[in-house]
Amino acid sequence: MRDSMWIRMSPVARLATGVSGAAAVVVLAAACSSGGGSSSAPASPAASAASGSGSGATVITTATSSAGTFLIDGSGRAVYLWVKDTGDASTCAGACAGAWPPVTATGTVTATGGASASGLGTITRSDGTKQVTYDGHPLYYYAGDSGSGMASGQGSDSFGAKWWLVSPSGSDVTASVSAFTVSSGGSAPAAPASSKAAGGGY
Repeated sequence: MRDSMWIRMSPVARLATGVSGAAAVVVLAAACSSGGGSSSAPASPAASAASGSGSGATVITTATSSAGTFLIDGSGRAVYLWVKDTGDASTCAGACAGAWPPVTATGTVTATGGASASGLGTITRSDGTKQVTYDGHPLYYYAGDSGSGMASGQGSDSFGAKWWLVSPSGSDVTASVSAFTVSSGGSAPAAPASSKAAGGGY
């Protein structure tokens, strides 16, 4: 029946039917290829900044304010340590990790500015992600920092312990800081750090 309908169609109608069918196949193929294996929501600002640069490498560098020199990532976001963490293991999970997202490494971890390459390392969290550490301290962002140059998490005692900026020596910076100027300069990255601890987790 369909064959007889096709024969009775005018050449123009046949062409239109063929073109619309081909277009549907193209649209369907494009939808399948762009969908990938899973759908995900856009990354949060902290997650987007976690790499510190667009190259896939995580960069830890330094900024200077009236409180002294402390660590930031390559995008100018402040990074913090949590005094509740012991050793090189993270104890911040669940709601804590929502408010204080771990600084994660998806590629190599490098140091620039006053940061020390030998101080850098990673631990593996229980979800399999690699969290950057500095001098054994797991590093975190603060979700309340709206972008680079902000350090509004400094001195917070949320989740039962203090959160501090980190000095290049690895100690906590306890002076008051809420904002800082990010330098546009910077030195070439030092050699990538090796993973100091593969266990850890939270």
